[in-house]
Amino acid sequence: MRNTSPREAKQRDEPVAEASARLDRALGGPWLLTGHDGRLTAYVHVEGAVLRWTESAPGGPRWTGPDVLPAKGIERLTVVQGQNRYAHLLGRRVRPRADGWTNVDVMYSTQYQTGRPMTQWRSLGNPFKEIDKAVETGVPAAAVAADGALHVCVPTGPGGVALRREDKRGRWEAWTQLQISGGTDGPVPAATSTGLVEVLVPTRTAALRLRQPEPGGALERGYDMAVPPLPGSVTALETAPGRLTYYLTDARGTGVVAVREGSWPLPLGGNPADGRIAAVRTTVDGFDCTVLAVRGADGTVHLGVCATEGEQAGFWWTGTGMSCAGDPVLAADGRGRAVVAALGTDGALVVARQEDGQGLTLGDWSRV
Repeated sequence: MRNTSPREAKQRDEPVAEASARLDRALGGPWLLTGHDGRLTAYVHVEGAVLRWTESAPGGPRWTGPDVLPAKGIERLTVVQGQNRYAHLLGRRVRPRADGWTNVDVMYSTQYQTGRPMTQWRSLGNPFKEIDKAVETGVPAAAVAADGALHVCVPTGPGGVALRREDKRGRWEAWTQLQISGGTDGPVPAATSTGLVEVLVPTRTAALRLRQPEPGGALERGYDMAVPPLPGSVTALETAPGRLTYYLTDARGTGVVAVREGSWPLPLGGNPADGRIAAVRTTVDGFDCTVLAVRGADGTVHLGVCATEGEQAGFWWTGTGMSCAGDPVLAADGRGRAVVAALGTDGALVVARQEDGQGLTLGDWSRV
């Protein structure tokens, strides 16, 4: 039997009941990731910590946790994953100063294996040295390139975006300002299996797109998407090798829209609330399909499905009846089935899993 390290013991020593009670005051999440071994991990950000649940075996249904991972001073959090399956946790840390200002820096920590401890939190600093500019730095977003290099973006000042990334040797480059302006929401970075990284920046009238011409290259302006995204709604999914489809809520009130290079924006309908759209690919009736999850205007989880890149042939929405306090998330489990997770209005973390049957059949919701 493996001995528990001092760091693991420290991350598990808070009573589970006390940790779980924090869920009704969650600051962010959940996030749902699939590890190398096929087990799912769920994360929820609460005051001063990240709560983590881990599947006992690939495909469930049992979970362990919550483990309590320290996150002192982290006021906002993002969790991302790349092809290497490492979980990267990034946050905005705020510390008060004696002169009344605050120090703001971007922090990150990494979990390399399912169920194991995170690394110590490390600072990426701030794009600005001037305190009055540094405090305007927003919440980080990130993507992991195919070679494992982490790309971190933050909104800065009036509509700008800064980037810091790892080089091929894993060393951090300096912060750089991207050549865009007019951003109205946080940037949305994404990576493809072919080694390229893209960043989408929402504005009042459209979404600006920057893309690497080659792996490791500088981000260059690409085509602009003529649909203004509702703040916080955008997600990206690779729907063909090297091609991303962006799913977003149209700020003009026309529902969910799919946008990708080389095609017109495709309206998908639905009645989403003001949260983020989740997306995953899975097999339905033997076909490669894309599944979306949103918190509907009625406060419940809604799922949509279509053949991958086949939105024009039909997109089907269905309500699940599960009330949720935030945005639902999706992942594919170790058996390739779609799993949806959400925070219920009673403060519980709940999951439901795709089952065999005609169409997208979802099993009963269960409390983690």
